[in-house]
Amino acid sequence: MGAEDKMRNMAEKVGGKAKEAVGKATDDRSTELKGKAEQAKSDLKQAAEKLKDAGKH
Repeated sequence: MGAEDKMRNMAEKVGGKAKEAVGKATDDRSTELKGKAEQAKSDLKQAAEKLKDAGKH
């Protein structure tokens, strides 16, 4: 996994956590769920990158 991809995925995950926190704080379920979805998307991307890396070795 490239360092750039790792940083991008981490930024997406942090953004999702922030969005989730804002949703909880403002009692906005939609925003909270969008934040959770962004985190899940980031986790999937990271897992796919790890699989690609494992295939190269």
